[in-house]
Parts: sequence; structure tokens; C-alpha cells
Amino acid sequence: MGGAQSRRTTSTSTRAAAAVAAVVVLAAACSSAKAPVSQAVPAAPVPLDQHDTAAEGSDREPSSGTGRPWSDVVEGVLTFRGNPTRTYYGEGPVPMRPVRLWTFPDRAMCSESSEGDETRVWCGTGWTGQPAVWERDGHTWVAFGAYDRAVHVLDGETGERLLPDFLTGDIIKGSVTVDPDGYPLLYTGSRDGKYRALAFDRDELTELWHIDAHDVAPTMWNDDWDGSGLVIDDVLLEGGENSRFHAVRLHRTYGADKLVTVDPEIVFHTAGWDDELLSDIGDRQVSIENSVAVYDDVVYFSNSGGLVQGWDISSLLSDDDDAGAQADGHREPERVFRYWAGDDTDASIVVDDDGMLYVAVEFERHTARSAEIGQLLKLDPSADEPLVWSVRVEERGLEGKGGFWATPALHRDLVIAPTHDGRILGVDRETGVVRWEKDLPGPLWQSPVIVDDVLVQGDCEGVLHGFDVSNTKVVPPELWEITLGGCIESTPVVWRGRIYVGSRGGYFHAVGDPAT
Repeated sequence: MGGAQSRRTTSTSTRAAAAVAAVVVLAAACSSAKAPVSQAVPAAPVPLDQHDTAAEGSDREPSSGTGRPWSDVVEGVLTFRGNPTRTYYGEGPVPMRPVRLWTFPDRAMCSESSEGDETRVWCGTGWTGQPAVWERDGHTWVAFGAYDRAVHVLDGETGERLLPDFLTGDIIKGSVTVDPDGYPLLYTGSRDGKYRALAFDRDELTELWHIDAHDVAPTMWNDDWDGSGLVIDDVLLEGGENSRFHAVRLHRTYGADKLVTVDPEIVFHTAGWDDELLSDIGDRQVSIENSVAVYDDVVYFSNSGGLVQGWDISSLLSDDDDAGAQADGHREPERVFRYWAGDDTDASIVVDDDGMLYVAVEFERHTARSAEIGQLLKLDPSADEPLVWSVRVEERGLEGKGGFWATPALHRDLVIAPTHDGRILGVDRETGVVRWEKDLPGPLWQSPVIVDDVLVQGDCEGVLHGFDVSNTKVVPPELWEITLGGCIESTPVVWRGRIYVGSRGGYFHAVGDPAT
């Protein structure tokens, strides 16, 4: 995935409702959530202005658990979108009079990187680029990967380095993950083909292990790692642009010197594609660029061909080691959900408390399937016909592409989703009705962050905005804005009075209220 470039759109609070069409398809319930599910073929999309607008006033509140922190051992935002369902965005308070408190580093973070035959200079942080922010030894630690090929670990209060930078062999586009169980480990991928486990209990970040994209076979597409991994019950779960999902048992412990160690082994891997998908799309561009989500021992991910899969990994998530489990006759992971979304799906899948999936799809191949079902989907993986509703977003922005690169956010009774062409959509979670739209200079690749009823959203002209979303039924008024410079593709973290975010301008910033 290349970086977005700035383009100006006319800022208005709303657009004509006909610009977006919503589809509502009631899904029939299936008797077992783990049973294989057939691919749905939904009805034709219905224009938004034909829906009953009274539905826009729904008072439905989501179930109580959405947005919980991942760990009860480590305080912080430890992975992309904060937890295994990709629904935790940070902890307030949110700054209300934001200024730049510090900027890192003194010189822009830039390096050369190649896509195919083209080599160019990349600067700053990009998609997804969210930092990890956590509390350790009386300090707020902030870690992120950048386009200077390095992982940086900073003091959140001062912006000074806590550890020397760790240099990889190419740019880093994805978001780092910090171990949720308290082991001093962070996990990160790079375009150099490696996904690494780095220890931070030494004087410098130290690589303990890596997996190479070519350590498994067969593979397709390339060797980059954009996804932010999850560690559950000592198993690292990660998808790669080699178009394979990997499960790695880490065997984390401490050595005699009291330093953390790992002894990883790949215990499962599977293709992100199948023959039916390759036949449907007619090419082999099927990399997994999103961050895997987990709900009820099922891992969900999609790929650049739009194939959404769910795999039951409960057999891996046990106290027994994998060799003993296999000897006892425990089953291998199995695919329990398949749905073709029709086009490239780089945004991460979001899961609510009821196990519903929210899938944001690009409009790039312009297939008949994507025109049929739309680009923002709510799926029920327990149903024979999974599509609950969808929203059609075919308006095209940069390079003639449309749909979504940003991962949607759940807020009260809304799904909030920024589009490639420069709009933020507020969608009723129950009905799929688009309640409001707001325009910003796009493309909008930053995933929206909502903390304490404040939506934090960056645009591609380098402006970070705060909007009041306490009333989900109205177009959110702007509370503040601050110019940081450079297209803001990276997703921020809100943490205890500060916002941490990088941009394509070359720098990483801490934003907060001025000292009193």
C-alpha cells in the first residue's frame, strides 16, 4: 500500500443523502455460531432516501463491553485499535485546547523504499502507523515504527528516547504490539520481509526472533507485514502480505539472568485465499494487510481479494503445549466462516459484543460483487445469510479509487467510518442508515478515535480535528483543530490528557492542553 497524497475537498457539514446508499438485509439466524456459513447473495441496494428516516432517531445503546482495554496486567493501548476486537481507542481526558507539547525527532524520519520498479523517498509515519502507549516503571512509554526504517521508543512526557532506535531493513508501515501479559516484548513487522519479537528489558531493543515471509509455503503477492499482531495464551497471531495467516507459540519465559526469552515455533499457518477467490478476482493480489481480530476463540481477517475468513483456533488456545494437545487428539484449527466482500479489504475487521463483524471495503477493482453488496458491511457470522446491512460508497477519490482504507470505530449506537474520498460517515449500527456525513480534505486513511465522546480525526492536509459526538443523531460540531503538517494517515492514541500521532510530514507529535 502506498501513501496517500493530499487533495482539497470542499468542507461542508453534510452532502446530499443520495450520495450514499444503504442496504438492509435481515440475516437468518443459524443454530450454531461455529457451523460453516454459506456465502450470502444480498438483495439489490436501496437508495438512502427510500428508507424510513425515523430510524435515524434510534436510541439503541451497544452492549456494555465494547471498548474495553486489552490487558489487566499492562495499562495502555497495546496494539492497533487497542484490543483483540479492535475497539479500544485510549483513555481520557482528551485535550480541549490542544497545542504541540513536543515533536520528534529533530530531523524528518525519511528513507528510500521500492514498490515494484519504483523507488522513492518515504517520510514520517503512514498507514496504519498507530503507536503503542503503555505505563512502565513510572513512565509513559510510546513506541512506533516509521518510514526511516526504525522502531522508536520514547518517553511520553518529554519525547526523549528511552532506548536507542532499532533499525530494520526497510520502512515500517504497520502498528507495533506490546505484549499484554507483562513480558517486556514488542512485536513489529517491516517491509524487509520480517516480523520480529523485540525485547525492551535491555539497554537497547534486542531482536530475540523473527519470522520471514518465506518461512512458510505456498505464498502469494509479497513479503511485507502491515498487520498488528495479537498475543493470546502465548500464541502470536499475525497475517502477512505473503497472504498467509500464522500462529506462533512463543514459549515466553525469563532466563537465569532475569531477562525475557522466547523459543517460538510455528504451530499453524493457512492461506488467505482459496481457489474460488482466485477464480472470482482473476489475479493473485491477495495479501493480508489488515490486523487480525479475535472473538470467542475465532480469528477473523480479510485480504486484498476481499475474502473474509473466520478460523476457530480454540485448539491452540489452551494450557497444554501444542505437541501434547495433538497427542491427545485435539483438532486442528478449522475455517468456520467464509464471505466474499468483492474487493480489496485492508481495513481491519471490527467485532462488537454480539459477535457482529463490521467490514470496510475498498472500491478499487470495481467488481460486480462490490457494486452489488456495497463497501461498509455488517456481517453476522452465525447466520446462513451473513449480510445484515451494507452501505454503498462508490464515490471515487485519489487515483479513481473509492471505499475505505480506515478501520471503522464503534461509538454508542454508531459506526463511524472515514472514506477514501474524504467523508466521515456516521452510520446507525442497528439499521445501516447513514445519519450524518462530514467532509474533510482526503484521502482519509486514519482510523477514527473516540474517547470521552470526542472524535479525533486527522485529514490529508495535516490538520487534526476534535468533534463532539455526544449526540449521535446530529452532525458532530467541531470542538478544536490543530495543524501538524503532512497527510495524517496514521491512527492516533489518546492517553491520559495527550494525543500521540505521526504524519507523512516526517515527524511524530505529542498534543495536549498547555501547561497552566
